[in-house]
Amino acid sequence: MKIAVVSITKHGIAMAGRVVAALPGAQLFAPEKFRAEAQAAVGNTPGSQAHFYEGKVGDQVPALFAAFEGIVCIVSLGAVVRLIAPHLKNKETDPGVVVVDEAGRFAIPVLSGHLGGANQLAGHLATALGAQAVLTTASDARETICVDLLGRELGWTFEASHDEIVRCSAAMVNDEPVALVQEAGSTDWWLNHANGRKGSLPANVRLFTELDAVPRAEFSALLWVSQRPMPEIQASQWQGSKVIYRPGVAQ
Repeated sequence: MKIAVVSITKHGIAMAGRVVAALPGAQLFAPEKFRAEAQAAVGNTPGSQAHFYEGKVGDQVPALFAAFEGIVCIVSLGAVVRLIAPHLKNKETDPGVVVVDEAGRFAIPVLSGHLGGANQLAGHLATALGAQAVLTTASDARETICVDLLGRELGWTFEASHDEIVRCSAAMVNDEPVALVQEAGSTDWWLNHANGRKGSLPANVRLFTELDAVPRAEFSALLWVSQRPMPEIQASQWQGSKVIYRPGVAQ
């Protein structure tokens, strides 16, 4: 993950040095007037460099959005919202953006928490800095299944439209009955799933090993882990309410 770290104050740059140390290879961006402080903050962190700009930090945002998958800002949350707002496109392509306060007390995902990896990045920084990750996405707050992240740590990919992700996510966080059918792939997907999970599987999720065994009328959504095409009859029955996961062949 290519990560930029942005800071605009002297004390913020000191914190940026700790962030870069936790993310070897991250690139630090700072005002030209703080060149010496930024160079010292980066130090000898492998693969990391300090970059400098004149003028407003907002003028740097388009290039940062284009070049990096993740952006960590040691800037106030409100300021970051205003800076990035004109450049937002969609959750599939926007970078993950995380705000860290100058004291290193909080790591707050602001944009693209799931697909862009901001929640995971915030969790990593919280551990490294001794901070609190402030996760506000419903599935993370309740430690239930993130339907757009299931199996990512195992190399799984998913097939679903935007509307299907929304529908299945809503069913999950609203405690509607969800069928999870696993016909392939590792079964070790729950513990530590999506920023860390513990305890039992959510009570609204029922596991199956065969798609044909799921009574359609009893469930609001389907999560199907398989390597085969979905039969037409089930594809029709679950249209708009399913997410299909594809494990790697080696699994």
